[in-house]
Amino acid sequence: MFKKILIANRGEIACRVIKTARKMGIATVAIYSDADRNALHVRMADEAVHIGPAPASESYIVIDKVMAAIKATGAEAVHPGYGFLSENPKFAQALEAAGVAFVGPPVRAIEAMGDKITSKKIAQEAGVSTVPGYMGLIADAEEAVTISNQIGYPVMIKASAGGGGKGMRIAWNDEEAREGFQSSKNEAASSFGDDRIFIEKFVTQPRHIEIQVLCDTHGNGIYLGERECSIQRRNQKVIEEAPSPFLDEATRKAMGEQAVALAQAVGYASAGTVEFIVDGKKNFYFLEMNTRLQVEHPVTELITGVDLVEQMIRVANGEALSLTQADVKLKGWAMESRLYAEDPYRGFLPSIGRLSRYRPPEELAIEGAVVRNDTGVFEGGEISMYYDPMIAKLCTWGHTRAEAIEGMRVALDSFEVEGIGHNLPFLSAVMDHPRFVSGNITTAFIAEEYPEGFTGVTLPEEALRAIAASTAAMHRVAEIRRTRVSGRMDNHERHVGEDWVVNLQGHSYAVVVAADRGGATVRFDDGDTLRVTSDWTPGDQLARLDVDGRALVLKVGKISGGFRIRTRGADLKVHVRTPRQAELAALMPEKLPPDTSKLLLCPMPGLIVKVNVAPGDEVQEGQALCTVEAMKMENILRAERKGVVAKVNAGPGDSLAVDDVIMEFE
Repeated sequence: MFKKILIANRGEIACRVIKTARKMGIATVAIYSDADRNALHVRMADEAVHIGPAPASESYIVIDKVMAAIKATGAEAVHPGYGFLSENPKFAQALEAAGVAFVGPPVRAIEAMGDKITSKKIAQEAGVSTVPGYMGLIADAEEAVTISNQIGYPVMIKASAGGGGKGMRIAWNDEEAREGFQSSKNEAASSFGDDRIFIEKFVTQPRHIEIQVLCDTHGNGIYLGERECSIQRRNQKVIEEAPSPFLDEATRKAMGEQAVALAQAVGYASAGTVEFIVDGKKNFYFLEMNTRLQVEHPVTELITGVDLVEQMIRVANGEALSLTQADVKLKGWAMESRLYAEDPYRGFLPSIGRLSRYRPPEELAIEGAVVRNDTGVFEGGEISMYYDPMIAKLCTWGHTRAEAIEGMRVALDSFEVEGIGHNLPFLSAVMDHPRFVSGNITTAFIAEEYPEGFTGVTLPEEALRAIAASTAAMHRVAEIRRTRVSGRMDNHERHVGEDWVVNLQGHSYAVVVAADRGGATVRFDDGDTLRVTSDWTPGDQLARLDVDGRALVLKVGKISGGFRIRTRGADLKVHVRTPRQAELAALMPEKLPPDTSKLLLCPMPGLIVKVNVAPGDEVQEGQALCTVEAMKMENILRAERKGVVAKVNAGPGDSLAVDDVIMEFE
């Protein structure tokens, strides 16, 4: 077995590989850029080598720099993780020439299947059903428009070397095809150093289901079930689960056998993933093969008990698979939620900054419940604008899909993140969405269910009452604490009453709190009562409560006269007042937000790439105004309505913060 492995990656996947290598007794080497000098993967590894400036194009994807780190440390093998150089055949060739093992497939397999254009041609030749499209190279935007018209809109414009949602655009007309081609080409060049683009028919209402395969160098190949990856935003997966709630055993077997056959046709050896589009009648079409470890691999590990990183290392070491297809048994259900540094209230735009608080839920591995958090960050660390915005992958497992979902709900509510915008509220909202809970999902789920974007969650009456009862009991505890402050004036004893009025989310509840040693009984004015117990004390930012036998987890912040409460995707201002205070508060005028209707504000920290208009120009609704780049993604900002540009405050190359004014309108 190898004695030392270098991980040619960063973030959570580097940390993930280090954990398995450590378990196997293998020493690890991390590489890092200027931005990652204090990163978690650098701290975890046995050795670390600096390889250059922050941009990946000057560090993580520069083959010569990685090879120099390998030589300097004497690493015998390299695990590439995902992204960066993981599907670059030139990197695999360089390792082979240097006599260093690549923890991944052979060069021929990477070249054949890692390139989306080539892989589709091979799939077609092998008789695999593929989505209609144009597999040749596309010279420019006008040719892209011509091809798109021949295929028929809508079309998917994709980077040949792409992955992670980068370099992908859906076009519904000529203008979008023209814009999408150029943006995809730019993103592909920036992220992968390869700007080749291809176009295929965009299949509406599809499910994205992928098969995990594992092959060795001795001709053995197996599949480890499927993953449902249909919850996507901008072609980037957000929530994955295994198995799929849609497949039956016959379809699973057919897809699995086809995936293994395709892998073996190109001499594949390692872990890999064959992705399919599946329609409502369970017809499946080959989409692409990822010749690497997938981001969402933990859900497969949770339902099979197979450590995929360990298997990759053993295959790279020349070992035969210890598993046969008959040994693969799917047990229970697993969910994965990707925690991203992006603000759901601002259209999911990237958010960067320092993690002033990062407290993931406690990881569990007990009978009936598993909580796993794969991460590459820590409290006090910084989320950089140079890399993918994923912070962590939160996974849960249960005997059934319902148990896995409930475990995820509680885990998300228990996850504390402060200092940056993040998508925890959105993930919680999806877990409670009736359509998701039913399993009736497609890749259009987010677009269909949140057409105007995510604006928060309106909780049902039952949930509001539970929160009202809990916060009333919590407020009473805090008030009693305040009466015990030392140094009080004599003869000024303060009495804490039992009558309170709780206001939240437009509702008002008059309650009576009767406390005892075990907790509190909260009676509403309609006679309904709820029993609340908790060990919460004032100052705690996380409250775990039991409300009439049901668990409730609240993130707690202090505001004047109450609490800021976050739970199940909702962000609530909860005011707890005496009846007289509530009576007076109702007379207070409402403060209105400032009018920004005539301003174009920068929605995220980023770099202005292009400005499409000038002062005096008349713009139409939907017209492109400028392009902002952040975390390798180009974001086109468009006019919300017809108007005239009065002033442009920023130009190409300018670096802007959130809410900086880009341009003003008359």
